[in-house]
Amino acid sequence: MRSDRTTRRAALTLAAGLSLVAALPALAQDGAKKIRIGVIGAGNIGGTIGTLWVKDGHEVMFASRHPEALATMVSELGPKAKAGTPEEAIAFGDAVFIAVPYKAYPDLAKEIGPSLKGKIVLDAGNATQKRDGALYDEVQASGIGAISAKYFPGAKLVRAFNAANYKVFAKEGAEGGKARAGGRMAIPIAGDDPEALKVAEGLVRDAGFDPVVVGPLKDADKFAMGSPGFGHDVTAPELREKLGLAK
Repeated sequence: MRSDRTTRRAALTLAAGLSLVAALPALAQDGAKKIRIGVIGAGNIGGTIGTLWVKDGHEVMFASRHPEALATMVSELGPKAKAGTPEEAIAFGDAVFIAVPYKAYPDLAKEIGPSLKGKIVLDAGNATQKRDGALYDEVQASGIGAISAKYFPGAKLVRAFNAANYKVFAKEGAEGGKARAGGRMAIPIAGDDPEALKVAEGLVRDAGFDPVVVGPLKDADKFAMGSPGFGHDVTAPELREKLGLAK
C-alpha cells in the first residue's frame, strides 16, 4: 500500500513538473523579452523614443549617415546604445523604427527599402504641406499608411509614435507615465501584420505608454497629422472613445 502511495506521489510530482516546463515558453513571451532595435533617424522623435527603449533594457542602434556624430549621445546612454549607418542598424535590429522627415522617404526607399523586406518596421513619419509638397498631396489622396507601404514594400509596417510631439513623449514616457494620475498616455498604432502589431504593442509599453490598436494600416489616417485623432495626450480608454473604437 505504501509503495502505491509513493508511486502516485511521484507521478503527481512529475506531472506538475511537466506542466511547469510546458508553461515556460508562454511566460517567456509575456513582455519580459528584450530585443534589438535599429532607429533610423536620431533626431527629436528617434532620439526620444530610442532613449526610452535603452532605459528599459533594449539594445538600440541609432543610425546616421555620419554615425560618428552620435558618439556623445550613445556614450551617455551606456553600453546598450550604439551608433551605425542605416544599413548597419537594419541588419542589427529585430525591429526597425523610422523617424525621419517624410520628404526623405523616396530617397530612403532607394537606399534601404530592399533591406527592410520582411522586417518589422515602426513608422513615425508625418507629411506636412509646407515641407513635403507633392508627397503631401500623395498622402492626402491615398492615405499615409498606403504611401509608407508604397515606399517600403514588403516591410511589416506599423504606424506608431506619430500622433504627438516628441516633448510630450519625453515627458510622459517611462517614469513619467508611471507617476501619471489616471493611467499612462495612449499611443495609437495601425498595421496589417499581426506579428508586427504584437511587437509594436510591446515596444509601446516598454517605452512607458499604453498601445491602442486602431486597425489595419489604412486606419492610420484616423490619427494622422491634421486628423481628429491626432495630438491627444489621453489614456487608452479615452482615446478609444475619441476614435469610436470598441472598449
